[in-house]
Amino acid sequence: MADVAGHAPAPPGTPPGTLTGALAGWAAGLTLADLPPPVVELAKSQVLSQLAAIRAGAAHPLGARLVRAFGPPLQPDPARSACVLAALGSWLNLDDTAYAGHLGPSTVAVPLAYAYADGLPGSRLVAAVVAANECAARLTAAATLGPLRGQSAAHTHLAGAVAGRLHCAGAPAGRWVDALGLALTMPPWPLLRGLLGSDGKLFSALAPVRAAMDACDAALAGLTGAPDIVEHPDGFLRRFATVALPEALTAGLGRRWHTQTLSFKIRPGGPGVDAAVDCAVRLHAALPGLRVEDVRDVTVDASLYTLLAQDKVRDYLDGARSPVGALLLATPYAVATALLTGDLTVADFRPPALDDPRRWALAATVRLRHRPEMTRALLGSVAPFGEAIRQAGARASAWVAEFAGPDLVPAVPPAPAVLPGTADDSFAAATKCTPARVTVRLRDGRSVSRRRDIPVGAAGPQTRAQHRRLVRRKFLASGGPAAVADAVESLERLPTADLAALVEAALG
Repeated sequence: MADVAGHAPAPPGTPPGTLTGALAGWAAGLTLADLPPPVVELAKSQVLSQLAAIRAGAAHPLGARLVRAFGPPLQPDPARSACVLAALGSWLNLDDTAYAGHLGPSTVAVPLAYAYADGLPGSRLVAAVVAANECAARLTAAATLGPLRGQSAAHTHLAGAVAGRLHCAGAPAGRWVDALGLALTMPPWPLLRGLLGSDGKLFSALAPVRAAMDACDAALAGLTGAPDIVEHPDGFLRRFATVALPEALTAGLGRRWHTQTLSFKIRPGGPGVDAAVDCAVRLHAALPGLRVEDVRDVTVDASLYTLLAQDKVRDYLDGARSPVGALLLATPYAVATALLTGDLTVADFRPPALDDPRRWALAATVRLRHRPEMTRALLGSVAPFGEAIRQAGARASAWVAEFAGPDLVPAVPPAPAVLPGTADDSFAAATKCTPARVTVRLRDGRSVSRRRDIPVGAAGPQTRAQHRRLVRRKFLASGGPAAVADAVESLERLPTADLAALVEAALG
């Protein structure tokens, strides 16, 4: 296997041949019978959650403009339908995440479009979603210790869209290798100026899914891609990874399920906002009738994950005139809104909510403060990148120093003694810890505080026990029919006609 220049090769035990060949050979043959029950249940919740995100994205005025430009979510051309579904389900940051990456805009949207168009049963849809999850998450994990994270890592959708479509088509593994090789030949490198300063965020998933659909068309017509595009010294990881983890693509296939690291987005908002909003919601209940004039100031203690996102958007914020792409990452606005209203919804990112002067007055009192112990907790959880740090061991030190500063390099664990994916190294107990504490100081001298380490819906024991209820509530809040939510509970058993009816009821 070719090595990535400057990085350690894949460890012993990695399947022979190219990385995309090994991954495709496994994923192409994946069926519902191969999936553990917890993986099936999480995938069903992921489908319902992404349907809710698509509905929410379409209901916003910007989503309506996207539909005018590219057509409705369901249309005769499944490739175009997949692109619209991907865009609508991602741009409000209501798309679900995992270790590693924002998966749903491609790994759910593309199988939905093709299962509907090709008349597939629910069992095929669920298997395609999981296959796409595993391919997209593994490619993203291999480059997680790099310059692109979260939604800016748009290459996630190249792998997710190729896998989702070709699994629905029953294509042989060789076609997967060609399509992945073609798609990854020109992977996207998003620019924050467009994502944060314009409506360009609506293209963050649409563009890579479109490219993946073209790569599939080319591969199905007989064009070939580089089979070693990921690990070759002139390939993907050389450009997209600071510390490459090629072994992540194939470690523990069939034993280590990245789908088990899913975190479900319950409210809109970017990375690091969720836990702070959870705290603010609880404080709203503890401070009934709170008025802006009663507040001296609000402090959000958080990890660097939250502070760095706020630093990125600061120059793009301009009150009610702020671009939505930037406002979704703005912790002060999100916290102020939740303190005053008891929630944060899609409606809070459009008029008349944006024109409420009380929110902006309260947001002006919010300050963020770094807590190193919270950053250590972030680095120690599986998602969003703690597992990559653990796998890299000492090699991750330079990346951690650049991300979090040299003082936190000692938090880097030693290289794992167990090869990822063995019986001693499962994702069944994965967590996503993005802590926050919100403190409201009142002018009467009182101070009230709440803390949350794992946000509501994020990977952890509470979400594993309650994800079905959480995503059902999310779907119903988007205006989705209760009958659809009921049907998704038995999605893997739905025949073709019932699946088509479910998709039409959810998105028609």
